[in-house]
Amino acid sequence: MASFTDLIDLASERLGGSVLIANDEFFAPKESLLKPTAPEWREGEFTERGKWMDGWETRRRRSPGHDWAIIRLGAPGIVRGVVVDTTWFTGNYPERTSIDATNVEGTPSAEWLAGSEVQWEPLLIETKLKGNTTNEFEIDGTRRVTHLRFNIFPDGGVARLRVYGNVVPPGDYFSSVREVDLAAMESGGYVVECSDMHYGHRQNLILPGRSTHMGDGWETKRRRGPGNDWTIVRLAKRGIIERVEIDTDHFKGNAPASAMLESADVSGKFDRDKADWKTLVAESPIQPHSWHHFQTGMKSPATHVRLNIYPDGGVARLRLFGRAV
Repeated sequence: MASFTDLIDLASERLGGSVLIANDEFFAPKESLLKPTAPEWREGEFTERGKWMDGWETRRRRSPGHDWAIIRLGAPGIVRGVVVDTTWFTGNYPERTSIDATNVEGTPSAEWLAGSEVQWEPLLIETKLKGNTTNEFEIDGTRRVTHLRFNIFPDGGVARLRVYGNVVPPGDYFSSVREVDLAAMESGGYVVECSDMHYGHRQNLILPGRSTHMGDGWETKRRRGPGNDWTIVRLAKRGIIERVEIDTDHFKGNAPASAMLESADVSGKFDRDKADWKTLVAESPIQPHSWHHFQTGMKSPATHVRLNIYPDGGVARLRLFGRAV
């Protein structure tokens, strides 16, 4: 798997990503492109228009041109790679694909984005695709983008589109609000590493909203030796953290017994073993399926926060509210 797939999916539905318009979706709807789940196969299932397929699929083109869909990124940012997933599309996938990008503030309509006024720039040049494959393409993005035009040549079906990169909020984002969740994915926070994520991915900690089920949080395997589990968040922006929320929603028999947080102010390359960690929240009991609130009394800024859980278990969400400096 390409290294860029460890980054944030900027087009994720969880962040507000949406397929706004497509020129055709005869066999399968455009919205399926951004489904968070893996593509599904349903043997023998047909609709009135043909075989049921879990993706976006256009009719067979009988005229010149190509098919396209326009996507609003849930979190605008710099694209580092895309995955064009053609799983289950074996004889009906596109021959080639390309992606164009633009940076448009506000909430333009789908019709305007499909018109002639938008200045699209190439993000991925026209490239061959393979069927029934997760086609991975690394992209050397250099600028912030808000929308993508996903082109397929000449027609066909794609199961999923993933757009990995670095979140870049609007330029005035941190100055326009008094308090912000400096860990939030949509703000540009990123969980850089963790001791273990056997049951739940570390990035789930900073997703928007409450968790939807136990698998929607960060969860480690059962620890059978000494030590404890931990995860480290790179803040969206250097700042002073004033209050913390630890949510163990849905973790009823597997929440940690206790937790503590440390902060570090790092300039240059981050190295967890060389960082000067200071206690942000002292070790405190943690209750299952509960929302915990802590005041920090923090006076100095930080760039990274380490959440330590004892000895192991699951945490649904971590919120680090404060002021950017």
